[in-house]
Amino acid sequence: MLGETECSAKKMSSRADSGSGEDSLDHLLPGPPAAAPRRKSTSHTKTEPPLLRTGTRTIYTAGRPPWYNEHGAQSKEAFVIGLCGGSASGKTTVANKIIEALDVPWVVLLSMDSFYKVLTPEEQMLAASNDYNFDHPGAFDFELLVATVRRLKKGKSVTIPVYDFTTHGRQKDWKTVYGASVVIFEGIMSFADKELLELLDMKIFVDTDSDIRLVRRLRRDITERGRDLEGVIKQYNKFVKPAFEQYIEPYIRLADIVVPRGGGNMVAIDLIVQHVHSQMEKRELSVRAVLASAQQTQPLPQTLSVLESTPQVKGLHTIIRNRETSRDEFIFYSKRLMRLLIEHALTFLPSQPCRVQTPQGQEYEGKQSIRGKGITGVSVLRAGETMEPSLRAVCKDVRIGKILIQTNLDSGEPELHYLRLPRDISEDHVILMDSTVSTGAAAMMAVRVLLDHEVPEENIALVSLLMAELGVHSVAYAFPRVKIITTAVDKTVDDCLQVIPGIGDFGDRYFGTDGGASGWSNDDEQERPRNPTGFCET
Repeated sequence: MLGETECSAKKMSSRADSGSGEDSLDHLLPGPPAAAPRRKSTSHTKTEPPLLRTGTRTIYTAGRPPWYNEHGAQSKEAFVIGLCGGSASGKTTVANKIIEALDVPWVVLLSMDSFYKVLTPEEQMLAASNDYNFDHPGAFDFELLVATVRRLKKGKSVTIPVYDFTTHGRQKDWKTVYGASVVIFEGIMSFADKELLELLDMKIFVDTDSDIRLVRRLRRDITERGRDLEGVIKQYNKFVKPAFEQYIEPYIRLADIVVPRGGGNMVAIDLIVQHVHSQMEKRELSVRAVLASAQQTQPLPQTLSVLESTPQVKGLHTIIRNRETSRDEFIFYSKRLMRLLIEHALTFLPSQPCRVQTPQGQEYEGKQSIRGKGITGVSVLRAGETMEPSLRAVCKDVRIGKILIQTNLDSGEPELHYLRLPRDISEDHVILMDSTVSTGAAAMMAVRVLLDHEVPEENIALVSLLMAELGVHSVAYAFPRVKIITTAVDKTVDDCLQVIPGIGDFGDRYFGTDGGASGWSNDDEQERPRNPTGFCET
């Protein structure tokens, strides 16, 4: 067992000191029941990466590195930590302490409280009179729970039920959670299911004195869940305490590490963090380096479609590629080229024959889009966002999503910092907009995100003003059913991974920003290292 002896040595001293400090019984005792406000209490699943908030701006201080290889296939599973312990033992506090100490991007905190079963009317009546056993393994939906953890471990998106402890039911709207580097799962029955245990890379048991747990539960249930003192004590004696002794306490033998005193035991937390860091180092991937060193000798793929190089298109390229072009002209002629590109991309959407009556009463045989299939545009921030107006101009009621991908200054790898995708995006055809693509590393990450959200590969079209042959081959090799649509393909990339002859830094030229101060870096911005702290308005 990982460090159990070392951590358990603290157990006796922690119980001897339990009469003082923040775990003091006097400190935790609730006020009079009559004065306790009745508030709606729900289960929570935390998914935010490390961030800072200033006014309306959210600054993401870390990103999610690649979780797939150069073939586009997932090759790195999330590291899943299971936290078990009695009710009010401090599992969530320990989880938050681990997250704080880990300081790694994209951590999901998943609570078992979200997976209580939906109660029947008879069970609702028992719950209202504190006669329903919520501390029994049968109270949880393990089938949904195991499926959810398995998908998170694979880096997929999931929907999590939100349980209302006041009404003892699930809310209508579920919470969408996307994959992470580390998944921390906490609950009283975290070790109760064999399939669930097999998904856990590390098992932690939080051991807290029973008196402390009782007082914490009194305080929580009265102040947060609207219960009365008599009902909480009745439920504790009838269900909580016997369940701990019968189902929960025996799980301590399954733990890799035992944490006495909960969140106050920094010795145990430091040991856990060191182990997780060592495991994550073994799973590091280098995608961009592999792509950049690849020798592409094959002909361009059949999934590539290049806008016909008419005199108009050639003229537009001449203007926007010219380093002497003013910003106003660069924006104007880029928009013209974007409009042509989007119109060209729409011709690849599926359609079906239809007949209509003209005003002259004549029949016309035409085409229409297949019913039930919408269009969603997803822009790779920031420069990909410049293509949104062109898409909106030709697609009525189009939905828009956004993905922020940046280059890590130390590793040189792309990192996912932010995403906002429409609900049910898996049912739509997706136009993925990226102004330029050089190695294809950022474009591959964006496609992988869409696949993780169940968008079929054949329903994705990568649309870019300019691409390097290397980027075309990288995307096509990894995702052979993704359509690649551009206005031009340049032959090479230089040592700085810029497209040659290229167009320059599209984002800086379009937005009028200094290349060294913008703080953005992704494929559409020539993939040059920048400020590692990305930001996104929310």
